[in-house]
Amino acid sequence: MKKQTTFTVFEHQSLRIGEKVGNVKFDEKHHEALVRFHGDDSPYFTLIHRGVKFCEYVGVIRVDNILIEVLPKADRNTEDSAKEEWRKALVGMLKVVGAFNISAPSSSTLSLKSNYILDLYFELFLKEIEYLLHFGLVKQYRREESNQKALKGKLQLSEHIRKNVVHKECFYVSHTVYDHDHKIHQILLKALKLVADINQNPTLNVKSVLFKFPELADLKVTEKTFNKLHLSRKFKNYENALNIAYLLLLNYHPDLTKGKNDVLALMFNMNDLWERFVLVSLKRNLKDFKVKGQISKLFWKGEQRGQSYIRPDIVLSRDESTIVLDTKWKYIKSNIPSPEDLRQLYAYHKYYDAEKVALVYPGVEKLNKGIYQDGKEGECAVIQIKPSSNISEFMDSIENHITNWIQNNS
Repeated sequence: MKKQTTFTVFEHQSLRIGEKVGNVKFDEKHHEALVRFHGDDSPYFTLIHRGVKFCEYVGVIRVDNILIEVLPKADRNTEDSAKEEWRKALVGMLKVVGAFNISAPSSSTLSLKSNYILDLYFELFLKEIEYLLHFGLVKQYRREESNQKALKGKLQLSEHIRKNVVHKECFYVSHTVYDHDHKIHQILLKALKLVADINQNPTLNVKSVLFKFPELADLKVTEKTFNKLHLSRKFKNYENALNIAYLLLLNYHPDLTKGKNDVLALMFNMNDLWERFVLVSLKRNLKDFKVKGQISKLFWKGEQRGQSYIRPDIVLSRDESTIVLDTKWKYIKSNIPSPEDLRQLYAYHKYYDAEKVALVYPGVEKLNKGIYQDGKEGECAVIQIKPSSNISEFMDSIENHITNWIQNNS
């Protein structure tokens, strides 16, 4: 097994051919694999001359023997210590929003000590599989066609004549089988074999878990495979394992041309993650307001056809008071937002008849209160909140900054 080398970059940074970590280069074969991957309309990075430039997505991309770790960043610090802090912050935020379902029955012994997202998903998946194996895999009925020594089930006459011209003692029949070899287990086995193939962490004992899992028929897995799954109550405990299998299998892009530069990408849109993290933080701590996310209202309707909706990120309501928040994961200079962001909040302010609105950014801890100059009262504040690798403190800080802004302006 090749030793895995990690290249760590921040969002919106570039990685070029020739860059090294130790003695390992990001070379032409890695670049070519990412170019082929980008051909699938990948939103995670753009192609530049002899390299790639990452976008607002963060997470990990594994290519052959290297792991490219893309971290979030809301300041200009790029030191190694900053990388470790952002790594912890990213994993902590993902846990809070439910990307790692650590309330699952099987995760009570999950260490979750690694700060590498790929290792965390592998570990959680193995724990889920061990949990299912411990309590016994669920059997299902399925139809099977095969040659049998005795006539049982329904005789498939045309196939029987074709296959048993010589073997008169056999019957080709369609019959019911009750066993573990069904689509749900086939998906889990496929994901388990993928983890066994690409895992580089020696502390994860993948082979022992794979050994305990029964051998099953191979299954070609696509998004349609998951869409057609209908889980009954007896498969309730399978949900977490299937969710991780979905994530791994549908984000794995094998290199069919050379077979050695496969790409696995587990990436998360940082804007969506920030929005969800702020929402969860406020729901946990803000007791005086009703906190809701993504409330849509009809904004425009055509006389003939067509309609458009307006949908702010977070709406706070109390009695007759409404406050609208719009989250933006980006670094702003001098605490001054872009005209586009201000115009968007102006529309929310008017359409929701909001008492006040605010843009919520990561960054240094600053508050910049402003008034729309339309001759009417209309406050739009800019709230910057300093991220922290201590997730509990980070969530408290979000609640405190927004609460203080509301109370000081009520």
